[in-house]
Amino acid sequence: MHFDFMRIATTPDVENVQSEMGSHRLRRFAPENRTPPALSRAEKDFISSRDSFYLATCGSQGWPYLQHRGGPAGFLHVLDERTLAFADVRGNRQYVTTGNLRGNRRACLFLMDYPRRARLKIYAELTEFPLSDPLLAERLCEPAFPGHVERYFRLQLHAWDWNCPQYITPRYTQSEIDTALEPVMAQLQQLENENQQLRQQLAQQEKKHE
Repeated sequence: MHFDFMRIATTPDVENVQSEMGSHRLRRFAPENRTPPALSRAEKDFISSRDSFYLATCGSQGWPYLQHRGGPAGFLHVLDERTLAFADVRGNRQYVTTGNLRGNRRACLFLMDYPRRARLKIYAELTEFPLSDPLLAERLCEPAFPGHVERYFRLQLHAWDWNCPQYITPRYTQSEIDTALEPVMAQLQQLENENQQLRQQLAQQEKKHE
């Protein structure tokens, strides 16, 4: 567990509930104002292989908003050990997340790997950049998006942590299922070919005895 994440997440109200439930003895915090922990190779590889994530923001009236972001695997880029970025593609044009971020840049991300029951949560501040930004335009041009890119977002990480796999139901994409079934389908095709050959041999034997 990275204690930076819990230092941010644990408000006085959270502390009160922890005390009520007896879990306050497990409370561990990282020192204030220290440099956020760097992403290791494991986190970088995990992030780079995701084709979706959940992004939570908060509006000016205090209501949270949770949005699903999806794209080709790798669309959430790792720029360095503490910085991520992604191209914002036009969706339903409600712009709730973008509007919330203009008032409050703080956000929380959940990245899921359902087959392996893994979950990475991230606290970050998001900064909006125009398409004319040369650095992000170069870094975020791949993988190509089928939609219309409207802006870029750069994420400055403040904390991250892995969640326990409890209650994560394994789910698989069509691509993952196809990959897993490749050996089975190959064996099935081989058996069908062998069966066809045996049928032909049997038919030839029957003709000889007519």
